[in-house]
Formats: sequence, structure tokens, C-alpha cells
Amino acid sequence: MEKRTINILSILYSLFIIIGLSFMVNGDFSLITNSIINILISTISFIMLFFLFKYILILSSKYLDKYKFPDSNPQNKLLILFDKHPILFSIIVMFICWLPYIIAYYPGIINKDNVFQIKQYFGIDNKYSYYVNLIDSTQIITNHHPYFHTILLGTCIKIGKELFSTNFGFFLFTILQASTFIFTLSYSIYYLKKNNINYHYRLILLMIYSFVPFFPFYAITLVKDSLYTCYFLLYLIILHSTLKEGITIKKSIQIIIIAVLLFLFRNNGIYTFLLSFPFLLINNKKVGKYLIIILIVFGSYKTYNNIILPSLKVTPTSIREALSIPFQQTARYINYHEKDLSQKDKKIINNVLNYKKIKKNYKPELSDPVKNTFNKDSSKKDLKAYLGVWFKGLLKHPVTYIEATIGNIYGYFCPLKTNWYIYHEYRTELKEEDNIDYHFNSLETLRLIISGYGVLFPYIPFIGLLANIGINTWLLLFLIHYLFNKKRFKDIICLAPSLITLLVCIASPANTYFRYVLPIMMSNPFLTLLIITKKEPK
Repeated sequence: MEKRTINILSILYSLFIIIGLSFMVNGDFSLITNSIINILISTISFIMLFFLFKYILILSSKYLDKYKFPDSNPQNKLLILFDKHPILFSIIVMFICWLPYIIAYYPGIINKDNVFQIKQYFGIDNKYSYYVNLIDSTQIITNHHPYFHTILLGTCIKIGKELFSTNFGFFLFTILQASTFIFTLSYSIYYLKKNNINYHYRLILLMIYSFVPFFPFYAITLVKDSLYTCYFLLYLIILHSTLKEGITIKKSIQIIIIAVLLFLFRNNGIYTFLLSFPFLLINNKKVGKYLIIILIVFGSYKTYNNIILPSLKVTPTSIREALSIPFQQTARYINYHEKDLSQKDKKIINNVLNYKKIKKNYKPELSDPVKNTFNKDSSKKDLKAYLGVWFKGLLKHPVTYIEATIGNIYGYFCPLKTNWYIYHEYRTELKEEDNIDYHFNSLETLRLIISGYGVLFPYIPFIGLLANIGINTWLLLFLIHYLFNKKRFKDIICLAPSLITLLVCIASPANTYFRYVLPIMMSNPFLTLLIITKKEPK
């Protein structure tokens, strides 16, 4: 069985490299298929990569089978303290290591999405309020960016403004978020101790949390993904704990609270729960308790979206957000096979998307320029007709559709494609004339040093791979292979939320977008240590 899974994994890794490289260079399959020589080179390259990965995977499996994980107790006084008080010790270490970031980037870092959220909260004109037909023209806050996150961010700024300044209000939110980050990560270290993972590995995890820059940077960047990622990690922990210990009333309440926080801070958070938690029903005698939890969470979600938000006149997100894949396929089809479209087809497309613009706007690795031409007044009938034209195109030129999709997602699987970024620059969109005074302090030199380290981190040998999206996807697949061959089938359920996040990335508008995979990047070190260093029963 192990040989079979190693072969499957070797095939997948090889395909990810070959296909990914072709799309990096030409944006399609042509580097593989456009000539007999290319086909021959690609075939030889695939075979070589297959045997290389197979050799590496066999060695890795043998090494992990033979390696004796240490079982010693700490002798150093500092390490004894770490072992006895993992949460408090970790909080102190992370706070000390992250303090330069907090000071240098006071009052916190915002991105473009935050700008629009803040403008919506304070009633300032912004494009996202006009991408949809508002329920009430006096309520310009929409649920495009999670309403709850927008209200929380705006309220902190408002409180800060009443106390001292709007800048201080940003800092209030930064402290709230960074504290949640530090506590969540510290708790994950405690959970490893609870599962008898040796202090050596817990110390490694603490060092990763303290010195790998995307942890502190995203802790002080006020995007919705940061707090969501914290609740995502807590959900993984509670999922593993439930698998191991079973369900209790206390644990049921914890699961419900965390699941609600998931969908409050990301609109797709409900799928993380609904597509992973039901796996706990497999071979479980207490089906009723788990079903009650699922019903309560789903009921809370429907109540929030169908009753609470409409009563607050909050306009839901546009349907265009769910159509990135077909819109991108249509745009590519128009660029390569426009002659196949009749005038009627063009008119049908134009009822949903601006036909003249999408041809020019098409970017193979970003669907936003196409998606932004969506006609907010298009009806269900228009969408149905559009999907009919889309389907005809699929039948005529399926390869074009496949290339459109792969071009928008290959970086999530191919380590050669990198799009590492951290938010560290000052945004100028918020103006003082809007009574929002947001600005960094005068410590520009310190910011340059810290941001320089952050930007260069992925290029540090070996440890820089922690910031590589493709490698993290490969690691997830390797962990599935490892658990499968150890016959720890239930533990695979703990990887389900990360795999669902990966599926969401496939449906997302951007290729290799670090913020979208932040939950995977942040939880992978914890999951790897929890799975690999677990003591096998004798």
C-alpha cells in the first residue's frame, strides 16, 4: 500500500512541476505539447522527476519509520519553565519578539480591503457599495467584506477617535488582533504538550511562531483573514480533540462558538465547518449529538445571513464572487475563439459582463478585472442564458476552459511559482478630510529593516520554504500519505479544513495569493508536528 501511495504522490508532484512550468513560461500547455521535441523533453523530464520524488519519498518514509523521537525531560531551568508553563512562556517570548513590529508599524498595517471597509463604516463613497444594488441607499455597508469584521474594525476606530484619535483606534484593533494571535499560537503549543509531544518540537514551533515573519506581520495587519486564521487553527485543535476524546457538552459549546466565528470573519468560513465536521459521524455511536451541533451552526448561519443582516439593511455579496471560474473561462474563450461566437451569444454575454472590456481586461492569473465588469442589474434569466453560452463553449473548446482554470490556480500546487508578500507599506487612500487620520510613526529606519527581513525571508535556504505556497500544498499531501500508511485514517479528518481551504483557493479570483492560504501556512507547522512526532502505540 505504501508503494502505491508513494507512486501516486510522485506522479502528482511531477505533474505539478511540468504543468506549472509550462504555464509560468507560456500561460498554457504549449511548452509541453506544441512540438514533438517538447513532448519528448516533457516526457523525459516527467520520468526523471517521478523517480527523483519516489526516491526522496522512500527515503523520507524509511527515516521516519526508524527515527526515535526523543523522550527526555528538559534540564535547563528556562526549558523547565517552558515545559511547565507552555502558554505563559510562549506568550512572553512571542510578545518580546513581535514588539519591534508593533512599535515600528504603529498603529497597525492596513490593506486596500481595509480602506473600503473603513469608508463603508463611516459612510464614505467607495466602489464596493456600488458593485451591488443596495437594499437601502442609506446603508452602504455590504457583506462583500464580512459585515461583522467591518463593524468591529470601525467600532475600534470610533472608540479611539473619541478617546484620543482615529490613529489610536486603529491601534486598539491591532492590540485585539495581535493578542488573539499570540494566545491562539501559545495554546497550540500547549496542545502539543497535552498530546505528549516532546518539548524539543514544541520549542521548534515556538521559534517558528516568533521568527518567521508572516506570523507577526499578519498579526498586525488588519485584514479579515488574520482573525479568521486564528479561529481556523482553534477549529483544527478542537476537531483533533473531539476525534481523540469524544464529545462533551463543554466541547459542543466550544465547537459551536468557533464555527460561528469562522463564518462571521470570512463569508466562506461556513464551508470549512460544513465540509469537515460531518466526517466525525463516520463509525460514531453518538450521531445525535454531532447532528445537533451541525444543525445549530447551520441554523445560526442562516439566521445571521437571512434575518439579521437583512434587518440591518446590509446588502449581501454579489453572485459574481462565486463565478470567478466561468467568467475567466469566458474571457479566455473570447480572446482565442471569438469567431465561434454569434452576435446573439455576444449579446447574452454582454448582459452579464461588459463584452468589450473583458477581452482587454483578461489577465490569466487574476479574474478581478473581468469580474469587475459584471452587470449588477443582470437578472436570473440573464445568468441562465449566459451559462448556456458558457456550456456551448465548454463543448467546443474544453482545453481552453481547462487552461483558463489552471492559469488561475497552478501556483497553489507548483513550488516554482512564488508570490510571497507581506503588507508593510503605508496606504494613502484614507484622507484627513474624511476625518480619518491614519499614519505611521517616525521610525522609518526600523520599518525598513523589518520589512527587508520580511521580503527576503523566502530566499533563506530551507527555512524560507515555510513561505512557499506550493511546498505547503505538497506537505499536506505528504501528511495524507503518511497517515494513510500508518492506518491512522481518523486523523486524516484533521486535514480536511486545510484541504477545503485549498479548494476555496481554486475557486478564488487570484493565483498564488498568500492571504487566501494563510490558514494553511499558519497551521501546517503545528499539524506536521502533531502528526509526525506522535508516539505510535507499541
